[in-house]
Amino acid sequence: MNIRSAWLLNSTPDGNGGQSRIDTRLAPLGTMTPSGPLMSRDGVIPGSPNGDETVSGLQVTGGATGMSAKVSPGRAVVQSTEVAGAYPVYVPEYTSITFADGDPGNPRVDLVVVRIYDNDQDASNKTAAAIEIVQGTPSASPTAPPTPSGSLALAEVTVPAGASTGAGGINWKSAVKDRRRVTVAVGGIIPRGWGLGFNGAYPGQYRDTGVGLERWDGSVWKPYPDPIPSWQSYTPKWGAENGPQPKTGNGSVTGRYIKVGNEVRFYASLSIGTTSNWGGSGHNGNWYLTLPVPPAVPIAAHFRGRIGPGDGVYYFGGCQIYRSDPNNRISGVADGTGVARGWCCNDSNGRPSGAWVDADHPAVPTPDKSWYEVWGTYEVNA
Repeated sequence: MNIRSAWLLNSTPDGNGGQSRIDTRLAPLGTMTPSGPLMSRDGVIPGSPNGDETVSGLQVTGGATGMSAKVSPGRAVVQSTEVAGAYPVYVPEYTSITFADGDPGNPRVDLVVVRIYDNDQDASNKTAAAIEIVQGTPSASPTAPPTPSGSLALAEVTVPAGASTGAGGINWKSAVKDRRRVTVAVGGIIPRGWGLGFNGAYPGQYRDTGVGLERWDGSVWKPYPDPIPSWQSYTPKWGAENGPQPKTGNGSVTGRYIKVGNEVRFYASLSIGTTSNWGGSGHNGNWYLTLPVPPAVPIAAHFRGRIGPGDGVYYFGGCQIYRSDPNNRISGVADGTGVARGWCCNDSNGRPSGAWVDADHPAVPTPDKSWYEVWGTYEVNA
């Protein structure tokens, strides 16, 4: 059974047992954020002396002029290949780096990296950690070179055409693009660093986007906690279950709703205009307004209307939240559409009415004066 450990065991005469460098890297010492069964998310360890920066370690900065920059002290984890493991490194003091002179004709972008050399893994004939400059290719539109294997990118530096110490050097105020990304222990929240275009390592992992938290659900990053929903507008369809379909004309149909989990609260209204066409008395039956989200089950909701000539009369009553389907089809409504239908109200004398609200009941609409409202709360499929 090939199980290796990082326990500090005594070595045996034949060289077996004990702790090798590979054991130390592959065993979960410190348990950094995983990116695979035997791999860790590489990156710089976060933190700053006063807590005012996400990460101050291994920052590349330049002077006023010249071709030299410096890398600040810091710690990092550099992931090599899966079989090689992850390498913990640290830089104890400021380290100077010097860039080659610029190409005579075109700018280039160089990449500053922390690079691991391990002869056991890469046949480099040396074992060391180093801060290096990977020189880019001069071009009219230069891009940074790829990060070498066993390396961690720290910054991109644009070297202008013809740049040299005697010719003004590099414009350090604009030349450096920070490429540091951050890593933490498993279960820790990954602070914002270079780029957000990476997948999570496991469902339940969290990261800081700079403006809030996101949680990896196994396929995408989602805001955490779920964003507080807000009211949204929608345009209901005004229709009739029987007879010709009405037309809004210069009237109006408006709606608002908010969805919280599997619950929807809504409000929809219809105002009759001078060019609204409801077919005339005796032609329409059972008006409805469509819903923003189809309901999961039928349920009662509220109705109110101001109808009739002159000052009109207010009517109050109820309606039904309903979902059209092949067995309960509503004329003019596609299967799966939710509607607030069956508007009913009391007569003007306050007694219950047995008729549905439409162009005949409880009074013929008066253009620019009659309006109808439905509202309520209902269950939806999450």
